Amino acid sequence: MAAERIFDRAVSVRVRGCGCEERRLNVRVNIELLSISNPVHKKDLAVRLTDDTDPFFLYNLVISEEDFQSLKSQQGLLVDFSAFPQKFIDLLQQCIQEQNKDIPRFLLQLVSSAPALDHTPVSLNVVETNPFKHLTHLSLKFLPGTDAEIKKFLASCLKCLKEDKTILEEKLRKTEEDLTRQLSYTQQNLSEKSRELDKLKNEWTSYTTALSNKHSQELTSEKERALQAQTQYQQQHEQQKKELENLHQKSIQQLQNRLSELEVINKDLTERRYKGDSTVRELKAKLSGLEDECQRAKQEVLSLRRENTTLDAECHEKEKLINQLQTRVAVLEQEIKDKDQLITRTKEVLDATQEQKVILEESTEEKHRNIEKLETTIKSLSAELLKANEIIKKLQGDLKTLMSKLKLKNTVTIQQEKLLAEKEEKLQKELRESQEMGQSLRMKEQEVCKLQEQLESTIQKLEESKQLLKTNENVITWLNKQLSEVEIAKKLDTPASAHGGGRAAVSPHGMPDRPSFHSSGISHPISPLYAFQNFLEPTHSKNGNAQCPVPKAGTLTLFFCSLSLQVQLNSQLSKLSRCSDAHTALAAGHPANKENGDQLGLESKYFKRKDDSIPLRGLSQNTLNSEYLRPYVPTKAQPSPKAVGTPASAYFPG
Repeated sequence: MAAERIFDRAVSVRVRGCGCEERRLNVRVNIELLSISNPVHKKDLAVRLTDDTDPFFLYNLVISEEDFQSLKSQQGLLVDFSAFPQKFIDLLQQCIQEQNKDIPRFLLQLVSSAPALDHTPVSLNVVETNPFKHLTHLSLKFLPGTDAEIKKFLASCLKCLKEDKTILEEKLRKTEEDLTRQLSYTQQNLSEKSRELDKLKNEWTSYTTALSNKHSQELTSEKERALQAQTQYQQQHEQQKKELENLHQKSIQQLQNRLSELEVINKDLTERRYKGDSTVRELKAKLSGLEDECQRAKQEVLSLRRENTTLDAECHEKEKLINQLQTRVAVLEQEIKDKDQLITRTKEVLDATQEQKVILEESTEEKHRNIEKLETTIKSLSAELLKANEIIKKLQGDLKTLMSKLKLKNTVTIQQEKLLAEKEEKLQKELRESQEMGQSLRMKEQEVCKLQEQLESTIQKLEESKQLLKTNENVITWLNKQLSEVEIAKKLDTPASAHGGGRAAVSPHGMPDRPSFHSSGISHPISPLYAFQNFLEPTHSKNGNAQCPVPKAGTLTLFFCSLSLQVQLNSQLSKLSRCSDAHTALAAGHPANKENGDQLGLESKYFKRKDDSIPLRGLSQNTLNSEYLRPYVPTKAQPSPKAVGTPASAYFPG
């Protein structure tokens, strides 16, 4: 049986007994893997708890693979037997890391059912603490060691201690021998180094005496040379003094001339400074006005955006209505798409204007910064000019220190002249840039006005499109009602063929003959209402003795049959009679053909006649409201026209 030690460290454990207070104890945890080859090769995990201070404290636990399976099912472990030792060691290391903290996250608990640890079974719990509860990750039950196990453990401890003792004695003997050798070697080195030091001291004393003698001789020779050089320098100094006095007088005259010129230049600069202040004030006023105009333009753009959002919502609603009408209103959908494209273009133009305004605002801020910099430079120039005046006054009084101060003044005045020239150039550049900015702002204002006009025109077009949609919806509803009435007439036409007492004459093609008035110049087909009146006249003449002129069911069926036939004939003859109808409607000024003549606010392209369309000629509002189309009391055999559909006058109020 071979044993492989995996873990052997002291861990702080909290001991808890029945009816006793909790206390801390340092316990050494020893984990070993026992591999058994006879009769079957298998591995066991042996865990041992001991105390270094108490040799009789011994608890053992041996876990085989079968025991681990039961432990895994009881405690819900997710690891296998091969990975369990390493996971257990990881938990112990986390407990060791947290044991010095006041509130450790991981801790080990040794729980006993007895009040003291007196050879009773003990359970070792690995507990994780959180603000809600204590979670036990693992709980292992240990059995106390028997007398034989304790003796065996003590014997192994003694054996280990003896082995350690022998190892330490050998180490001590080796270290003593090494130290004695090192001592002898260092003593020899010390004696040699002391001899070398004595030699070096003797050499150093002789060398220092020789150097002192050489330096004394060199000092005497250098003193003699210094006296000779001093006499020569005094003579040269007197000659230079005379030359400098002559130069000084000449420079004083030049400086006085220069002072007069600088006073004239100073006056010119003060005048220029006052002019620059006035121009800066004017530019500030202009900039404040431009900022106000920019704010107004921003407010207008915000209002236009809100209006555009409302218009977009309305356009979406109208698009939903138009999608319901699909085939009949395809042309209207195209126009609405055009309107949407116009709105998107206006939005893009507005976005472009906003970006341009943002760029203008940034440029105005940069101009403000440049103007502030110019103001600071002008102030610094004025301060420098005042300092220059004070320096000039001091130069007139202090003639002794003129040489040094005049040299400095020349450099200062040259720099000031350069600075003044640069500042004048910068001022001119800023003035030009401000003028260019003003021009660009005016151009942008003009562009904003144009965009506002475009927005107003688009709003007007949208309102017109709304009105067109409303009128188109009215026309479509009216057309649907007309189609329903025609379909009802076709349905009523089938029982009319069964009655043989019809009043209308039928052509060879199965269509009723309609009268035409050649003498009056009317060559187009007569409306079915006229035929209906003709059908009613013989009934009145024949039934003259009747008290109520109510039409019969047969006359109504014949009327609706003639109506359907009239619709078919009008679709064929619509192209021939279009021009004549338009001329007669304009000449007479009669409001009868309001459906065809007056377009109800629609454009001409919506009234282009197709081959399969139904003409509405002759069905005016006056004829629809006539007494012949009023509802009557229905008979049992025939339903009333009111039950079939509402009159057309309901769709054309007033």
